[in-house]
Amino acid sequence: MNSDSTIQHRISGMNKIIISCACLFFATALSVSAQVTEKKWTLQECIDYALQNNITLKKNRIQRKSAIEDVKQSKAELLPSLNASTNQNVIYRPFIASGQSTVANGYVQSSIDKVYYNGSYGVNANWTVWNGNRNHNTIKLNELTAQQAELDSVTSARTIEERIVQLYTQILYTNEAISVAKQSLEASKVNESRGITMVEVGKMSKADLAQLSAQRAQDEYNLVAAESQVKNYKFQLKQLLELTEAADFDVAIPQYTDAQALEAIPALTTVYSDALNSRPEIRNALLAIEKSDVSIDIARATKSPTVNLNGSLGTNTTSMDDRGYGHQLKTNFDMAVGASLSIPILDNRQTKTAVNKAKLQRENSLLDLKDKQKTLYNTIETYWIDATTNQSKFKAAKVATESQLTSYELLSEQFRLGLKNIVELMTGKTNLVQAQQNELESKYLTIYNIYMLKFYQK
Repeated sequence: MNSDSTIQHRISGMNKIIISCACLFFATALSVSAQVTEKKWTLQECIDYALQNNITLKKNRIQRKSAIEDVKQSKAELLPSLNASTNQNVIYRPFIASGQSTVANGYVQSSIDKVYYNGSYGVNANWTVWNGNRNHNTIKLNELTAQQAELDSVTSARTIEERIVQLYTQILYTNEAISVAKQSLEASKVNESRGITMVEVGKMSKADLAQLSAQRAQDEYNLVAAESQVKNYKFQLKQLLELTEAADFDVAIPQYTDAQALEAIPALTTVYSDALNSRPEIRNALLAIEKSDVSIDIARATKSPTVNLNGSLGTNTTSMDDRGYGHQLKTNFDMAVGASLSIPILDNRQTKTAVNKAKLQRENSLLDLKDKQKTLYNTIETYWIDATTNQSKFKAAKVATESQLTSYELLSEQFRLGLKNIVELMTGKTNLVQAQQNELESKYLTIYNIYMLKFYQK
């Protein structure tokens, strides 16, 4: 084999390797792309992701951390404070009358220092021994505020979870509604095709055919509208999950059976009783009442005496002293310990006003609790009524759908044989589609409302 053929053989081998690598690369890329595109979010995945990434919840966590810092600060206020200080001054006295005299070589010499230097050094401590228990009550107040901040976060999480379940259910319902719309469109196309054949053989007028074509066009519009609606629900769900860049977002479609829509509905009183003990908004309202009680104690404490202990260490130096700075620091050193007592006598009604406002806030907190309890009951009762009503509708709708389906199949066959007119056929088809939509709607509303009743029991 000559050198040219050898080179060509090697080039051909290299080309095969490059092509193989390229194919492998693109196959891998397509596989990864397919995996990303095929990702379908389950309900639990949506909830878990939102609880970790939703911006509102992140802000609530920051507020809770801030409240915890307030608790730590109020606890630190129980300890003594300690600080060190120093002052360094250069002083100029232009009109000083006397100075220093010294003897040198048998002569008395006088000098006046118009500029001199002073320095002072000190350590001071202060401790509030008693202030009507305001410091301990402030700790309680901040701890309650921190608990409320945590409950605010839980409340936001529950609200977001509730909205996710609602959107997810709407997506599932609309997805099945799309299937019904597609079946209706296929039936309309079949009827239109039959109509064209019947017009050709003279068994149907063009006016009747136009009605069949209009029905087919209307079904196409209904299908597009349903597909647009499910896209809108998915967009809203993406916003809750903070998935603004996920273009191919889709949800997993579970198989909900009729048995799930026919299961026993939790009792209204049981759900409400459980919710009163578990719902974060109710616990938050109870904490608000407790905070009001603490605020009243804090307001009353302003009438109590305040006792402080204080101590200090200090020394100073000056350039006007002939002694060295070390000697001055030692001889000028002093220590002091003392106590102070402050007794409020007249405070221009500030204490009474603060106490009265704290009591009014407590009354307002009691009303907030009653309002939240009423709202909670109304919400649960609405879910319970909707679950009960839609379950009954679903039972009736199943029978109606079977009846309308049998009726439409007979009408369709009779229309093919020329025994039924176009109006009867279209009326039968409309009734069937409506029955199917009613069954789907009542089924998913029942499942959704039963789920929400169980959700409020958690």
